[in-house]
Amino acid sequence: MPGLLGKKIGMTSVFSADGKNVPCTVIEAGPCVVTQVKTVEKDGYAAIQLGFQDAKEKRTTKALMGHFKKAGVTPKKHLAEFKEFETELNLGDTVSVELFDGTEFVDVIGTSKGRGFQGVVKRHHFGGVGQSTHGQHNRARKPGSIGACSYPAKVFKGMRMGGQMGNQRVTVQNLRVLKVIPEHNLLLIKGSVPGWKNSIVLIEK
Repeated sequence: MPGLLGKKIGMTSVFSADGKNVPCTVIEAGPCVVTQVKTVEKDGYAAIQLGFQDAKEKRTTKALMGHFKKAGVTPKKHLAEFKEFETELNLGDTVSVELFDGTEFVDVIGTSKGRGFQGVVKRHHFGGVGQSTHGQHNRARKPGSIGACSYPAKVFKGMRMGGQMGNQRVTVQNLRVLKVIPEHNLLLIKGSVPGWKNSIVLIEK
């Protein structure tokens, strides 16, 4: 799907036409530059590679510098591919937040906040084991049984247990676009999106 790279600025709230206070996320969407045009004949599929945010030459590898020079653009920090653009794009073209004019819903892809190692109560919303009296001792937030010991004598794959939480690629679908502000490259989306402030997200139609 066509889309843009953007940066999550943070959250705020706006008033709707009927006077309701609606929470929303502010995203700096673009401007993105076309760094590569992939075709079915040459690459096996059709797609547009976009670059977002300028990078210093000394922090860019020689291979990527050759890639950017071939496209005739300055080095970029972030690259992503999108498909099915309505208009034909060429190397060096700029795609702005105006891409979402008239768009009602978008999907947002980002990396969720890392929470470190967490137990089953926080990670999987377990209710805890046992009751608070009748001899219960330090087991309130334990996972309980994880399987039989005699048969099958193993823990099944996918058993919900404590472990690393967050820091994963997350897609939130069908978020409503509240407002497009092209003069500041801003996109206001209803609700929350994955990631921390200033994190990079992908916005798709």
